[in-house]
Amino acid sequence: MTDIADDEDARSCLAIDIGGTKMAVGLVDTAGAILRRVQVPTVRTDDAEVLFAALTDAVTSVLAGPTPGSPAVVAGVGCGGPMARGGTTVSPLNIPAWPDFSLRDRVAELTGLPTFVDNDAKALALAEGWVGAAAGVTDFLAMVVSTGVGGGIVLDSRLLDGAAGNAGHIGHVIVVPDGRQCACGARGCLEAEASGIAIAAITGHPAVEAPPEMVERTGMLVGRAVASVANLLDLRLAVVAGSVALGFGEPFFAAAQDEVDRSARLAFSVGTQIRPGGLGAEGPLVGAAAVGWRGVGRLPHGG
Repeated sequence: MTDIADDEDARSCLAIDIGGTKMAVGLVDTAGAILRRVQVPTVRTDDAEVLFAALTDAVTSVLAGPTPGSPAVVAGVGCGGPMARGGTTVSPLNIPAWPDFSLRDRVAELTGLPTFVDNDAKALALAEGWVGAAAGVTDFLAMVVSTGVGGGIVLDSRLLDGAAGNAGHIGHVIVVPDGRQCACGARGCLEAEASGIAIAAITGHPAVEAPPEMVERTGMLVGRAVASVANLLDLRLAVVAGSVALGFGEPFFAAAQDEVDRSARLAFSVGTQIRPGGLGAEGPLVGAAAVGWRGVGRLPHGG
């Protein structure tokens, strides 16, 4: 943990969210409010430095902007995984240019700030428990259903990390035995069946153009995975965000809830609820900030 002076009203976190299709950078205060942000596409390249240069430009733009009274004192990064513990290196399945990329050290060198990195879905779990749909809840699952599928788990008010920091990888729960080949090497993973990339491959069109039966199937598979986690971990809330889930809207969530109701049948899992993420499009950036604030001991929930 890094010591940061307790001037709560005059500090911000440089928040960086790195996804398969976009990268967002912003300044987020200690109450979770976004003060400034920019967003750029995730460059399609095999060159790690080309991609990092695009991120550098976005970071420089944010730090150069007017933020009177709110200087950045820490950097928090949410990125797709898997990764080494603490994000010393990252190998996002949806960003092939960065195998074993030294993300934490590179951001720290770029910004001069104490830097903390975690899985983007774990970051969302922190954010939803801090100022989102799971605020005040001690046990819950948070999910991102977007280009890929990820998750983070909070039990007894603490975010689970796991031996290498990758706990909560719900995208690699098997939901279709002997199903589609996944980038991880297995078959039938939730990510291989219900992610934006998978939907485009199955239908031949972007997820935004998915027909109703695909929306329903995607929700059902997400509900199947959620029910398994609820049965395993004794929790009754799943908060689901990401461009695919939120874009599909009510039909997706209805199908997911129906499957949870069918499959979570133990006395402690009956009644498990799926809710849309409470932070909408701001969730990933607030989550990245939550990673930074957690790193310096300034996050009240999930630390």
